[in-house]
Amino acid sequence: MVPRTLIIGHRGASLEAPENTLSSFRLAFEQGADGVEADFRLTGDGEIVCLHDDGTARTAGVDLRVEEATLSELRLLDVGAWKGARWAGERIPTLQEVLCALPAGKMLFIELKSGPEIVSPLAALLAGSGVPAAQIRLLCFSADLIRLLKERLPDYRACWLTDYRFRGAWRPSPRELLDSLEASRADGLASRDRAVLDASLVLALRAHSMEIHVWTVDAASAGRRLCALGVDSVMTNRPGWLRRSLSEPLPPGQALPEERAGEL
Repeated sequence: MVPRTLIIGHRGASLEAPENTLSSFRLAFEQGADGVEADFRLTGDGEIVCLHDDGTARTAGVDLRVEEATLSELRLLDVGAWKGARWAGERIPTLQEVLCALPAGKMLFIELKSGPEIVSPLAALLAGSGVPAAQIRLLCFSADLIRLLKERLPDYRACWLTDYRFRGAWRPSPRELLDSLEASRADGLASRDRAVLDASLVLALRAHSMEIHVWTVDAASAGRRLCALGVDSVMTNRPGWLRRSLSEPLPPGQALPEERAGEL
């Protein structure tokens, strides 16, 4: 029996709620998400906070650089009002708060936006959290940082994030992906949903015992295709809607797209 594909809230239920906030994560779980993905950065005073951008202008209207600001300065900012009056007063959460709020059995995908300097405080927080390593996935775009995470946190699974660019062909190519994953000692691939992720690449990744996580999946057709491929999870801004859509039968006459195996 093929394990079911998990539905992961991308920055929580971020279509409806302010991204990367405790309210967004709670809403995702209320909507039936199997886990949430969130972005984390190191502050100027060594705290790990949940924020995608390197500055706060987009979500708070006040531009502080996270790597230069203190936690107390960042805590003064309202990162909910931009999404509507209902969310006014939302604050930037710390990783410790996110870990404390994680329901039993639910997954937390921790995307690291800082460099190697974040690893030591991350290791300390994870060790003291009481959250089993099996509920955590570590993600980042840096293969070098993935390698360091595997050295310092061998009990945790770390997946290399990648996007693709089309320049006559998709880059990185499937062969380049596999080489980078092997060199970084990654446990899997966290990939944007692009045409390069097909049945042949999934088979190759499975042959190397790799997990496969895909972002950002906000269309039912894409979700069905990826579930049919057997990926481990899809990350979506609308977890409740996607789960309902995937549970509904296909419209009459509509079939899943056929996957054609290519060469690696």
